[in-house]
Amino acid sequence: MADTPFSAADHAFMTRALRLAEGGLRTTDPNPRVGCVLVRSGEVVGEGWHLRAGEPHAEVRALEAAGESAHGATAYVTLEPCAHHGRTPPCAEALARAGVARVVAAMEDPNPQVAGQGLERLKVAGVETASGLMEGPARTLNPGFIRRMQTGRPHVRLKMAASLDGRTALASGESQWITGQAARTDVHGLRARSSAVVTGIGTVLADDPRLTARVEDAVAQPLRVVLDPHLALPPEAALLREPGRTLVVAAAGGDGQADDGAEAALVAAGAEVIRLPAHGGTIRLGPLLDHLGAEEQVNELLVETGATLAGAFLEAGLWDELVLYQAPHLLGDAARGLFRLPEPASMAERTTLRVVERRMFGDDQRLWIRREEG
Repeated sequence: MADTPFSAADHAFMTRALRLAEGGLRTTDPNPRVGCVLVRSGEVVGEGWHLRAGEPHAEVRALEAAGESAHGATAYVTLEPCAHHGRTPPCAEALARAGVARVVAAMEDPNPQVAGQGLERLKVAGVETASGLMEGPARTLNPGFIRRMQTGRPHVRLKMAASLDGRTALASGESQWITGQAARTDVHGLRARSSAVVTGIGTVLADDPRLTARVEDAVAQPLRVVLDPHLALPPEAALLREPGRTLVVAAAGGDGQADDGAEAALVAAGAEVIRLPAHGGTIRLGPLLDHLGAEEQVNELLVETGATLAGAFLEAGLWDELVLYQAPHLLGDAARGLFRLPEPASMAERTTLRVVERRMFGDDQRLWIRREEG
């Protein structure tokens, strides 16, 4: 954090940088979303945001826009400038070389390859630095990147839709559609910002979902992940006909079984098949998250599934957020519930959640929920 308070102008320009960073909300994977504003004599002289991995970072775009006006300017950047050579050269060096006089970062980079080194390199070059301005909003912008850098695992967001009495489908399994079109359109936005979408084989067999982000702007489709211990996914499943990748996760070792050519048929249909540890015929979620973080560089994982798998994520504590769409319908007590969870021994042991946002989509309510820490 900076030793001196930030001014109102500092807050205003960082707010602008955060807004710019949202331009990469659906496109920067596996990189973080970052915005940068260059200001000299109280006027914006250049700004930019990171759009895609391998393309110029936000600081470079802002410097290109500012040209010679960058000399003596203050750079407001939502994440500490990088100090290492990745797909692009270090942004800290670019800022110093351009003669920027001051750099204000919303937060230090959680990437161990940076972790304060970018700000330190700027200090050595004679640039005034400060960090911690509007760190909360900056962290909210990149929950998955921060989680993956700190733990090796993605940020896990559960998405569920239910009736007013907490039911997700009729007893027969019929579930389309509980919510209206506005809520379903919003779900496509959730998918578009996600690195991957995971579901269980039961959901695929029941609903034959596509699991794509159908939004107006062109985005890379999230990785589709199907937990399918015994390779029951039909090669003609809808999600195998969609653009992008489908990863089928089968059980390894004694929890697997002879697939009688099922794996070869799925590969021929365009799927990728891997095997991970399982217990009792169920894919273990810890190794799954480890694989998605390390091998697939998944930042934000969206879980769209039924009560059993959703309950498993909750019971294991392997989740960060729950997005619940609630429709003003009643389906009755014989209909299927939201989560399959063991009953707590007492009310004192119940799971406590924290609603951080309520928003209406047509007649449906969206609750954005986080875990109640401590």
